[in-house]
Amino acid sequence: MIKVAIVGGTGYTGVELLRLLTVHPEVELTAITSRALAGTPVAELFPNLRGHCDLHFCEPDVEQLAAGDLVFFATPHGVAQAQVPELVRRGVRVIDLSADFRLKNIPLWEQWYGQRHAAPELAEKAVYGLPEVNRASIANAQLVACPGCYPTSIQLGWIPLLEAGLVKPETLIASAASGASGAGRQGKTELLLAENSDNFRAYAAAGHRHLPEIEQGLRRVQPAGADAPKVTFVPHLLPMVRGIHATLFAKLQSDCPAEELQLLFEARYKEEPFVDVMPAGSHPQTRSVRGTNMCRVSVMRPQDRDTVVVMSVIDNLAKGASAQAVQNMNIMFGLNETQGLESPALLP
Repeated sequence: MIKVAIVGGTGYTGVELLRLLTVHPEVELTAITSRALAGTPVAELFPNLRGHCDLHFCEPDVEQLAAGDLVFFATPHGVAQAQVPELVRRGVRVIDLSADFRLKNIPLWEQWYGQRHAAPELAEKAVYGLPEVNRASIANAQLVACPGCYPTSIQLGWIPLLEAGLVKPETLIASAASGASGAGRQGKTELLLAENSDNFRAYAAAGHRHLPEIEQGLRRVQPAGADAPKVTFVPHLLPMVRGIHATLFAKLQSDCPAEELQLLFEARYKEEPFVDVMPAGSHPQTRSVRGTNMCRVSVMRPQDRDTVVVMSVIDNLAKGASAQAVQNMNIMFGLNETQGLESPALLP
């Protein structure tokens, strides 16, 4: 059994981790931390876990955390970088769901996140936890930086095209929309039902902090000598709880029939258990992935013109966060990659 602790278990990614880990056959949950709720039964805060989790929230204690095999950090940005170094020094493996270790360019991270990075040496060593690209490195990693939700859906949509050098990397446009849970479990006026219901809006169009992560990931998959990708990324807020729909646009380098684009995607993801390439002409829906680690994608070439359109849907709390973190855990500990993640989507 893998002895697992969670730091910061009171948010949406935390409860999603708990939902998955409490029924994982190879996991023993040893601790869930929260300074504000120390001593409170987990099932009191999250009644869906009654009968599944009898733990109480506790204060973060390095001795207790270091006694296990793996620690998940489901904390706000800036928290993990202060606590992870000691755990790594003690040989504990860590999966961080925040953005603390995703970017290799520390000045760029500090620019976008507005704070000084406390552990730049670990950011350099961390493995980016996108299994469809970094599976071999994840298997041997001590510290995995779990990708963000928007970056997961967007990268998986563009990777086949950029790997093959089929599109002009300076023409990438991503219009993506997320459910309100992507903003976290916090009391902000703009996230209230009365503000969000029957409404659809863009935000951070001038620049979103997931942009450098997206461009860094896409740069890694390009052929040698290719121009660096330049992404125009506009996120939107959907009047629903969970899910991301990314519509991606790119200009072709040269003529490529729609049938060949479909075959390219099918071949690239043929062996990937959590990427489903939809039949030609399909429009994937967010409800088809709700509560799962699945990404469903489709690719089209409208009117046979020079623009490729890719649609990519994920659950922002699952493949975009906690379920992907569990997928990384499975890889790190030599388990079946799909273990604990086999359930179909929730409908309706």
